[in-house]
Amino acid sequence: MECIFCQIVAGKVPSEILYQDEKVIAFRDINPQAPVHLIIIPKNHIPSLTHLSEAQLPIIGRMVNAANELAKKEGISESGYRLAINCGKEGGQLVPHLHMHLLGGKKLSDELG
Repeated sequence: MECIFCQIVAGKVPSEILYQDEKVIAFRDINPQAPVHLIIIPKNHIPSLTHLSEAQLPIIGRMVNAANELAKKEGISESGYRLAINCGKEGGQLVPHLHMHLLGGKKLSDELG
């Protein structure tokens, strides 16, 4: 069964797409933890960071580039933001598809836990 993020990429699940190129797509988190909480994913299904092959490493750069562009569009590039990639259940990864969280719009906790 396809994961929810793959269904968003395929257009089977509606989502507010904020950024898209040939490799990456970004949308708002449905359970935001900050005023700005966006999800950035590769269009190809990669279950997690541990499944990232050496050939796939450039996707992380594309995701960071998308995050930087989105931070500017959302008006948080100057005040600051956090990028987070959770890996595995104990790392807090809820959806088994590599994804990056872009969080900002308020003072974020100094604690990561």
